[in-house]
Amino acid sequence: MIHGARITIGPLVPDDFGPLFRWANDLEAARLNGPYRPTDWMIHKEWCDNIGKDASKVVFAIRKRDDISIIGYVQVVNINAVNRSADMGIRIGEAANRGQGYGREAVALALEFCWRHLNLMRVALAVFKGNAAALNTYKAVGFKREGVLRNAVFVDGGFVDVILMAKLRPTTRAG
Repeated sequence: MIHGARITIGPLVPDDFGPLFRWANDLEAARLNGPYRPTDWMIHKEWCDNIGKDASKVVFAIRKRDDISIIGYVQVVNINAVNRSADMGIRIGEAANRGQGYGREAVALALEFCWRHLNLMRVALAVFKGNAAALNTYKAVGFKREGVLRNAVFVDGGFVDVILMAKLRPTTRAG
């Protein structure tokens, strides 16, 4: 478990699978980062059962420090040991927990994990142009805009621009 000021990130447990399934099928939340496509329970359960078996992926449950209930997840995917790179994504499940700074803290903790434990040099992500909350979160923890994929994704009846962002490992010098 990795502890922050207000949250922890750590492994998923079976009690988390229900909320994850509900969030995967939340149309409003899906509009923030992908086209909506309902997920059935069997496919979802298979995904949950295989999380720890894929060395190219780490999925962390996000929890408030004083509560064991999951409030979201942050994932590091496409981990490439040769290039020392990966991609990151996050979802805060319930709308009531969004806008509280939990996502920002979770991304910062996950980035620290990437630098200290995976020895990565670069972490990238893609975010919809209209997702101001996510853009602000990523900028606040040091992600830089690298480009735009214009009209790249068809969501809810229209095309959406996708902004590509990345953060490089901070440089440190021994004194």
